[in-house]
Amino acid sequence: MERQKNRFLEELAKGLGNHQDKEEILLEYEAHIDEILIESSDCSNEDEVMTRILSRLGRPEEITELWREELSVTPSNMKWLFILMNILFFGGGSLLTLIHNLFQWEWIASIWSFLTAIPTLIAFLYMFFWALLGYEIGRGFGHGGRKLLRKTFLLSLIPNLILMVLTVFQIIPHSWFAPLLTKTFIIACIIFTIFLYPISWIGYRWGRKASI
Repeated sequence: MERQKNRFLEELAKGLGNHQDKEEILLEYEAHIDEILIESSDCSNEDEVMTRILSRLGRPEEITELWREELSVTPSNMKWLFILMNILFFGGGSLLTLIHNLFQWEWIASIWSFLTAIPTLIAFLYMFFWALLGYEIGRGFGHGGRKLLRKTFLLSLIPNLILMVLTVFQIIPHSWFAPLLTKTFIIACIIFTIFLYPISWIGYRWGRKASI
C-alpha cells in the first residue's frame, strides 16, 4: 500500500517542481491518500488501490496542471476584487441613504421602505458574501491563500469600521437610518461583524477542499 502512495507523491512532487506551496500541497494529498488507504484496508490488490486513488484524486500530471493554472490567478487581483465589491456595497447603500434623506422621491422612498423591512435577510446575504470570499480564495490558492484571506479580510473591513465610527459619534445623523438604528440593530451589527472572519475561514476551508 505504501508503495502506491509513495509513487503517487513522488510523481506529484516532480510535477510541482519549484511551486511555492509544494510541501503543503504534498502534505494535503498525503492526508487524502491515507484516508483512501484506510477505506481500502479490506482490499489486498495493489493495482485496485491505485485505481481508487487515481479516480478520487486524479493523476499527478492532472493535479500539477491545475496548480499551474491557479498560479495564473494573481492574488493581488483577487484581493482587490473583493475589496472593491465591498466598497460598492457600502457605496451603493450610502448613496441610497443620502438620496433618501436629501430628496423626497417616491420611488427612492419605496426602495428604502422595502430594504429597511428586511434587515435580517440583508445581513445573511452579506454574510454569504464573506463566505464566498473565503471559498474563492481557498479554491483558487489552497494553503497559500491563508495570508491572502487575512489581508483581504482586514482591508475589506475598513468601510464597515468607518461607517460604524461615523454612526457611533453621530457624524452621520442617526435619523438618516430610521427606522433601522435601534439598540437591538446596533448589537446585531456588532455580533455579525465579529462572526465575519470565522464565516470567511469556514468558506476558505471548504474552498480548499474543493480544490483537491
